[in-house]
Amino acid sequence: MSYNVVKTRKLEEKAMRDVYAATLAELARVDERVVSLDADLMNSVGLVPVQKEFPDRVIDCGIQEANMFGAAAGMSAVGMIPFVHTFACFATRRIADQVFVSGAFAQANVRLIGSDPGVTAAFNGATHMPFEDIGIMRGIPTVTVIEPTDSVMLEDIVRQTKEQEGIFYIRMSRKNAIQVYEEKSTFEIGKAAMVKEGTDVTIFASGISVADSLDAADALAKEGISAEVVNIFTIKPIDVEGIVKSASKTGAVVTAENHNIINGLGSAVAEVLGEHCPVPMERIGVKDRFGEVGSVDYLKKTMEITAEDIAKKAKKAIARKAEQRL
Repeated sequence: MSYNVVKTRKLEEKAMRDVYAATLAELARVDERVVSLDADLMNSVGLVPVQKEFPDRVIDCGIQEANMFGAAAGMSAVGMIPFVHTFACFATRRIADQVFVSGAFAQANVRLIGSDPGVTAAFNGATHMPFEDIGIMRGIPTVTVIEPTDSVMLEDIVRQTKEQEGIFYIRMSRKNAIQVYEEKSTFEIGKAAMVKEGTDVTIFASGISVADSLDAADALAKEGISAEVVNIFTIKPIDVEGIVKSASKTGAVVTAENHNIINGLGSAVAEVLGEHCPVPMERIGVKDRFGEVGSVDYLKKTMEITAEDIAKKAKKAIARKAEQRL
């Protein structure tokens, strides 16, 4: 793991879907075992040019996600390396049984890409807005759950999983992300990535909430509050040692995620802290409700998962820590 955080955060020039497609094409050029399956969303994820280059290895399975995953599992059984994509709502709710039986239970080797998680589904609305996908996938034995923060991390994760065995669920936005990491950064799956060191409170974040947590930390710093920001991009297996180390140092914790507060990052971190390091903890996430139609900014405000919301929770966690010391 070798990464650097950018000095100035800004919207990336390339969309995450374009980086995903380009990386997949590069892998396919050097390894004929790499194959891509999609459920009628190849244009949405940028795979149309890749299919023209590899017509026999980029397959549009149509709107039959369960069959698509079963086919991918079968391909892996004969030595191929399948990457499977559909919207995150379909990649989890619709094919959970296939992931369980044909995938994890059968010890298959498949990378499942779920795009547009949480509020990033935006104008596709409530039915296409998964706030439960992490919970579904982390409940299936042996499945690794990863949420890349930006395109730099996404490219590295895609390359890494190509060389590893097992079922991987990777949730990613298709659009342009806020760049957090410098180009060529690398990461270790299963290990947290320190983004900003601090002493008063730790903010454990994932996905789009990492950039928002950094904005919250900047705002808190103006008030004399030192917030540590830790990127938990691997939600399963979670980095117990890294979480305990940071929580022990600051004594107060906030989790921030673009997911239901039930069964997501907040639940995973709470499990770790409950067993190893009980400290005051507050959670930022969607409060057990369905989504709606709107822009990402509107939805973040509606769901109370903005940088301002994170900063408020950080202050609350710090106040609770102070009360315990009285």
